[in-house]
Amino acid sequence: MCTKKQSQKVKRLIEYVKGLKSNLNGSALYIEYKEDIESVVPQDAFEVFYNLIEEGTKPREILEVLDKVINVFHKSLLNYRWEKPNNDNFLEDLIEENEALVKKTDGIKEILKESDLEIKKQKLLPRVKELEMFNDHYIKKENILFPYMEKAMPKFHGLSIMWELHDVVRKDIRDGIKVLESNDSSEEELNKAIANIFFGMLGLKNKEELILFPSASEVLSEDDWYQMHKQSLEYGFPFMEKDNISLDTNEDIQILEDGRFRTETGELSFKDILMIFNALPVDLTFVDENNKVKYFTRPKDRIFPRSPAIIGRDVSNCHPPASVHIVEEIVESFRSGKEDSAKFWINLKGKMVLIQYFALRDSEGKYKGVLEVSQDISEIRELEGERRLLKWNK
Repeated sequence: MCTKKQSQKVKRLIEYVKGLKSNLNGSALYIEYKEDIESVVPQDAFEVFYNLIEEGTKPREILEVLDKVINVFHKSLLNYRWEKPNNDNFLEDLIEENEALVKKTDGIKEILKESDLEIKKQKLLPRVKELEMFNDHYIKKENILFPYMEKAMPKFHGLSIMWELHDVVRKDIRDGIKVLESNDSSEEELNKAIANIFFGMLGLKNKEELILFPSASEVLSEDDWYQMHKQSLEYGFPFMEKDNISLDTNEDIQILEDGRFRTETGELSFKDILMIFNALPVDLTFVDENNKVKYFTRPKDRIFPRSPAIIGRDVSNCHPPASVHIVEEIVESFRSGKEDSAKFWINLKGKMVLIQYFALRDSEGKYKGVLEVSQDISEIRELEGERRLLKWNK
């Protein structure tokens, strides 16, 4: 909890940021709020941005003054002393990734000294494309660190500002690649594109180390850090050499008193499960390890007809005699461990249909059956370019 004095400090810091947003004289504002600015700690920064968002300020609006604010707070934040968690594997990975990023950007800086523009573009293109790998770093923050912090304290909903910065960097990298691929781009355009990438990526690194990491270390438990590290092993580690990591996929399933199923990834009722399965734009059919049909879904637009009469039927009897031997070969290849999947595609009534078979195995690798997935991919095959979430319904 904030003390009364700390709350007053945060209130004054919010006034300072609002003054910057209103283009008031920066020097005069600094003098007025000097005492508060020089005693800023990472948690204060989150309080300020969270309150601004709660008042209705959009994250993108805050970005307009964010770097000015961080620059002013920099000295106090840099001098702030904090302790890493005992279980610091996840945090250390993020820090090491940042250090590896700096080595990559240093390498790009050397190439910028090249005098011939076309040679410079050729050398820079693979290096800038390589920076897209750093997206795993941002995704780990968005999918793992941010949720844990948001659960710890409401003020960390202000992390939406940092997510906005991630998106800015992603766009800057895409734009930089376009500039480097263009035969018509100028030296000025190239330098501007690289500058934007550096400013965004290295700026984020700075904000993480000054604000995000200290704040996370102060509010998250040792178990939180353990769970975050465990979950992070499913993601990439950009620019780092990591030994092959085997994940424990043996999920503990609990059945709650109200009949819901609880696993590490969430809770669902049986009705939820059926609703989700039937909403998928695919036909699903499950055949168990004894080659018996056990279950099929009922999507809105089923591709192949299915009747409840097939439940318990041997899968060999569900196919035309001419293709039964192929089905049996696929199943045996799954059972033996020789193969894990098979796919086919056919033209059916003017549709291109993709049919895939997947071997199902338990946590110990024991064969438990086959999942057949059939999907109309006609529309998917016609897709071109991209349509991002922000273009929905436009």
